[in-house]
Amino acid sequence: MIVDEGSEGTRPLHGGDACRARGVQNVAVTAGYIHPEARREFYAKMDAANVDLKAFTDRFYHKICGGHLAPVLETLEFIRKETRAWLELTTLLIPGENDSDKELDEMTAWVVEHLGPDVPMHFTAFHPDWKMRDIERTPVATLTRARNVALANGVRYAYTGNVHDPAGSSTFCHACGGMLIERDWYELGHWGLDEHGSCAACGTRLPGHFDKVPGGFGPTRRPIHLDRTH
Repeated sequence: MIVDEGSEGTRPLHGGDACRARGVQNVAVTAGYIHPEARREFYAKMDAANVDLKAFTDRFYHKICGGHLAPVLETLEFIRKETRAWLELTTLLIPGENDSDKELDEMTAWVVEHLGPDVPMHFTAFHPDWKMRDIERTPVATLTRARNVALANGVRYAYTGNVHDPAGSSTFCHACGGMLIERDWYELGHWGLDEHGSCAACGTRLPGHFDKVPGGFGPTRRPIHLDRTH
């Protein structure tokens, strides 16, 4: 519990509210599996959410995650339609488990129909680890295929991840096709946005939240100081 010692006296303060009071935005990186009552309270305090849409079959969720797909889809629609939080999706593509053309087509079509074309989708590469050491790494071609399926179904911002792929990781204007943000893993290159977050070439607004100038964080690791006095 965080305590607020304001003019009205000492009172409990929700952690999300405490962060916002200090100018810190709240971002959830989540699997989206949450009870409806907790979901409403939790996402009311979030400024953005990156949800792992792990697959688009109940078979995968039951076999790999011990859960179900439907509650995750309900969370996605809730975030998109009932909150102000910025929403993005990430799917780790595992060879032979969730990377078929049929599943990718159904997933991306559902996203466009239920969440809209502006919700970014990230298709990331799997590597063998823990209980899945017998499965090979995800080929780059699989990520590119998934991205192409998404784009063909109307997803405007589809990306490849966990690989060096500037073409698949960069953002392009859906109106004129110009490059808006060039990315290679954590490195930024060309910046095609104006100070208002619109395409500098045609003026089309890029959905999202952007600084007026690109940052330079890159792959650098920086220590973070945590205040443990409260």
